[in-house]
Amino acid sequence: MFGLTFDKLLIIGVLAVFLLGPERLPGYASKLAQLVRTVRDMADGAKTRMRDEMGPEFDDVEWQKLDPRQYDPRRIIRDALLDGPDGAPKPSAPSMATAGAAAAAVSAGLPGGRSSGSVVPLAVGEVPPYDSEAT
Repeated sequence: MFGLTFDKLLIIGVLAVFLLGPERLPGYASKLAQLVRTVRDMADGAKTRMRDEMGPEFDDVEWQKLDPRQYDPRRIIRDALLDGPDGAPKPSAPSMATAGAAAAAVSAGLPGGRSSGSVVPLAVGEVPPYDSEAT
């Protein structure tokens, strides 16, 4: 819970005894217990209200599927980029950004720009142009 281990809680407790002193510690402990009870009652009230508003469908909801901790952004991106579980990439059309960059290189006369003015895809095994001054 919040990365707190028993050792850390014990150290926090010892520090609280020394910082608060024996005369104020029971009052703060009772306030902490009251806060925990209040938060628990609020959570139970929210659960009861949700059950009342959703009706019998509340028990049918698979709450584990809605847990945000189960989502792994790397897996979501990998699944979106790859076609299936075999890992074959989806065929993709050249993006407009790539075409625009190539056209700008041609018009500016930069190294690697083709003088024909049209975007020509690279042949299989052809190395893309590299401008060491641009990086």
